Amino acid sequence: MAKSKIEEYSKIIRPQNFDEIMMLAERVRGRRIKMVNATAIGGGVAEILTRVIPLFNELGIKTKWEVIKGSGEFFGVTKALHNALHNNKAEITEQMLNIFNETTKTNIAEMIFDEDVVIIHDPQPAGLIAAKEKSKAKWVWRCHIDTSHPQPDAWNFIKGFVEKYDASIFSTPWFAKVLPIPQYFIYPAIDPLAEKNRELSAHEINTVLQKYKVDRSRPIITQISRFDYLKDPLGVIETYKLVKKHIDCQLVLAGGGATDDPEGGQVLSEVQEAAKGDPDIHILLLPPFADLEINALQRASTVVLQKSLREGFGLTVTEALWKAKPVVASAVGGITLQVIHNFTGMLVHSVEGAAYQTRYLINNPQIAKKLGEYGREHVREKFLITRKIRNYLLLLIALDNPGRDVIQL
Repeated sequence: MAKSKIEEYSKIIRPQNFDEIMMLAERVRGRRIKMVNATAIGGGVAEILTRVIPLFNELGIKTKWEVIKGSGEFFGVTKALHNALHNNKAEITEQMLNIFNETTKTNIAEMIFDEDVVIIHDPQPAGLIAAKEKSKAKWVWRCHIDTSHPQPDAWNFIKGFVEKYDASIFSTPWFAKVLPIPQYFIYPAIDPLAEKNRELSAHEINTVLQKYKVDRSRPIITQISRFDYLKDPLGVIETYKLVKKHIDCQLVLAGGGATDDPEGGQVLSEVQEAAKGDPDIHILLLPPFADLEINALQRASTVVLQKSLREGFGLTVTEALWKAKPVVASAVGGITLQVIHNFTGMLVHSVEGAAYQTRYLINNPQIAKKLGEYGREHVREKFLITRKIRNYLLLLIALDNPGRDVIQL
């Protein structure tokens, strides 16, 4: 008999943690869950669902995944809402909200909600809660973005939907808002067995570097992210140029797009223009599922950057830490849960700070190595997919016991 996928994780996490997962799964076996988000490809949410859902099903929790449909105009509206919720100024008009509501009605008409639990991910499908009246399910809104200081008009609009749910999930305590429903905190996580995170041979890494003409004999600074203004790719290029004045290094800016992000092409064009004329800047627009390439680029890096202006959590940081890479990252959002300054990485607040810390780590490889080692163990304890599965199982038990402060397992 073939070994189950879930058992493979028992070699990576502590035995007692694995036993706990199996015990909790027994309590909720047979539950039916529907996950709904805005895109099947691109972005952290789609990636998480791709890995989590098969494991839920293996544990006996029957889980489906559906993606809402919408026009380019609709996703233009949701991108503006997304930016506004991140406190990145965006105009939200009555016409835009009407487009959001009409598209939501169209999706509700095409979907059936007959599961035990419905988990809606992020603002784009939040309005589906209108279907709750005809559903027996418990409804949960899962927010992956930084809502700590949202634009008031955007938050008030989304809040009108969120407060109708049975519960909400946020990635960190400081993203949470005042709501009349229970709030839970579940960190995003990576799958250590995924193609993006598995161990690679030197040959696999070198093959990818040769493909993209990256010279492994010189320091490599890398940022892996969608081409999105909030990831500050232009700031990454400025950081590299400051480092380049002192160290002969290269920059790899690699990422893809998401089907619900209409700004990606414009950002990519600006990045390509800023990099023009420098052969040591490698701008890589990767296709969907370029997981091996991302894995190899991260493993080959001397320093990994994540210079986000706003960040929900930053799974690319988690990936780099798991690979024991020294990380220099902005002190925003969920990054600060992962990067403990001077212990699991370096936190920065500016282009100049990012350049200074990057130079420091390149010039002090032993310190960089220690940061990487501590970062990997930090991820093992808190940010692997097994911890996420455990917390979702606890959530299902909590939904079965509303209003109880203590639940005997």
